Amino acid sequence: MADIIVGLIVAFIIFSALRYIYVSKKKGKACVGCPSSGSCPYRNNPDTGCNANKNK
Repeated sequence: MADIIVGLIVAFIIFSALRYIYVSKKKGKACVGCPSSGSCPYRNNPDTGCNANKNK
C-alpha cells in the first residue's frame, strides 16, 4: 500500500512539472526556468549565448 501512495505522489509531481512547462510555453516564455524569460534583453540578439533563439 505504501508503494502505491509513493508512486502516486511521484506521478503527481511529474504531472505538475510537465503541466507547468506546457502552460509556460503556451504563454510565450522561451526559457521556462529563467526568471527573466518574459523580458530577457538578450532574447532578440542572436550573437549572445541565449538559448531562446536557438530553439526557433
